[in-house]
Amino acid sequence: MKQDLRYLKLLSSKFPDIASVATEIINLEAILNLPKPTEHFMADLHGENAAFQHVLRNASGNIKRKVRDLFAGTLREQELKDLCTLIYYPEEKLELIKQNELDLEDFYDTTLNRLVAVCRNVSSKYTRSKVRKALPHEFAYIIEELLHETSDGHNKQEYFNGIIRSIIATHRADSFIIALCYLIQHLTIDRLHILGDIYDRGPGAHLIMDTLSQYHHVDIQWGNHDMLWMGAAAGNATCIATVLRLSLRYANTRTLEDGYGISLVSLATFAMETYGDDPCELFQPRCLDNTGHILTERERRILSQMHKAITIIALKLEGQLYKSHPHWQMEERDLLSAIDYDKGTVRLEGKDHALLDTHFPTIDPADPCKLTSDEENLIERLRHSFEMSLRLRQHIRCLLHRGSMYGIYNGNLLFHASVPLSADGSLKPVNIEGESVSGRALMDRVDYLVRLAFDERADKTERQRGRDFIWYLWCGKDSPLFDKSKMATFERYFIADKATHHEEKGFYYKLRDNARVCDHILSDFGISDPHRHIINGHVPVHVSRGENPIKADGRLMVIDGGFAAAYHETTGIAGYTLVYHSRGFQLVQHEPFASRAEAVEKGTDIRSTTQIVEMTGQRQMVADTDKGEELRAQIADLRQLLDAYRKGLLKN
Repeated sequence: MKQDLRYLKLLSSKFPDIASVATEIINLEAILNLPKPTEHFMADLHGENAAFQHVLRNASGNIKRKVRDLFAGTLREQELKDLCTLIYYPEEKLELIKQNELDLEDFYDTTLNRLVAVCRNVSSKYTRSKVRKALPHEFAYIIEELLHETSDGHNKQEYFNGIIRSIIATHRADSFIIALCYLIQHLTIDRLHILGDIYDRGPGAHLIMDTLSQYHHVDIQWGNHDMLWMGAAAGNATCIATVLRLSLRYANTRTLEDGYGISLVSLATFAMETYGDDPCELFQPRCLDNTGHILTERERRILSQMHKAITIIALKLEGQLYKSHPHWQMEERDLLSAIDYDKGTVRLEGKDHALLDTHFPTIDPADPCKLTSDEENLIERLRHSFEMSLRLRQHIRCLLHRGSMYGIYNGNLLFHASVPLSADGSLKPVNIEGESVSGRALMDRVDYLVRLAFDERADKTERQRGRDFIWYLWCGKDSPLFDKSKMATFERYFIADKATHHEEKGFYYKLRDNARVCDHILSDFGISDPHRHIINGHVPVHVSRGENPIKADGRLMVIDGGFAAAYHETTGIAGYTLVYHSRGFQLVQHEPFASRAEAVEKGTDIRSTTQIVEMTGQRQMVADTDKGEELRAQIADLRQLLDAYRKGLLKN
């Protein structure tokens, strides 16, 4: 009781009397009866910032649906489209409208009234306090007045209209419209879940990270490509070389150079000097650099030389890591040491294969994984650039602060790729640094080791252990971010036999359509909710082949629909958003996004198809969520405090 009383004394400093306690209990009880706020789940963005921003701005089509419901029968289709585009891109759309609008004052009056109506609708499921915290400081008081007064009542009609007229008369209409539009966007999505792979493929990962760093309510589950960049930022040379290899493979250096200020001049110089007479045919980049720019022959030549140079360095560094960590059991992946340099063949699984490229001027056959002095100098320069990039450090801090290996929210288990399984569907024990762990314990152990790489309080040996382990997470057989037999990088570059390119997926991918297996995983993570789910990304869903993203009798949802342009042809779509609102789950399937300019000028929206995944018979309230559980615990504490005041155990 003494311990309880000490806690209640601390609580009494915030609620010093019976009245304040009773008021807070009433407030929290009322919040429990509000509708559950809307959550959005997205995965595998892969640098496609334009599409990501549009989906975020239109809330996966939710804003358009609300606008249609509000103004059905009163606005024409073009007016509805223009209003939606204004909400998505207020600055650009306003500039276009002002160039063509003949009666600007009438436009302002009409538009402000419509935006207030939309804003009032999207804010209706929140408390005034929560809405108030979201309001832009400059217009907070005015917006709050407009949201909670209407022009319908006779007594307040002039008051309401007077506010609108004053906004226009003081030439604040543009700023006010912009503020309202962003508030609508903010309130339409209460929480955003990003299930990994923000980086690689597309050119705008740094811009996505800028948005996520400032987003009001977001959590991130690390993906394998995010982990690669985290390793590079931590100074892991193998990760650095692989980040560069992937960027050059897709002719996408914008995130590196424009985003993080990482100069590739030293790599270009080294590559041209070392591979100047080499056609580098196996290392030709894609024709497009993902921004629509068609590469010139000279650009292709330099990029292919850089691509080959960094690939050889990456393979050397991989081999060094495998030798220094025999417990990973990956030494057979040191394929540079399996090459017969006289014959031009490589021995793989007991069979010799002819190499498609045998020009290796920097490889010493007696010690294939040893870097030349020029390669060592180059990789140190690149390491310095990664470690000194302020913007990259800020983004990695965001990934560490808001991210983790997995998340549990409202009965849903979120992770990027897999939970390693044995053939019988049981959780596979994995040896991590001498400790055998599986399921949730494995994820927790991995999370700890990743953070160790960035822990300035840890000694150098411990931090190096964490940095090295990040590479294992990228391509290790039992890594929950990979979970395949091998990463066939070498084979895809150098061996013609496509059978050698095959990467056998782990049992999680083979068994995840089994409801019993999914239930076992969910139980291991302590999730007992009757409507529990696993939500994944990582492996693109091939809709064009008839694959269904909903698996295991609805227990599991795979939401990698291929945001990256490189996947559009194979998936047949351009990404998913899973929306979880008070009435259940909806999966929104997106088609390719044209461009921001076209969206503003023509009102072009992403064409999306909504699939009902699971609807609840009764509308879910805050009381049914994790937040509800938290609030009930607070209410129980407050009731104890109230009882202590009334019994005289505490003086008020």
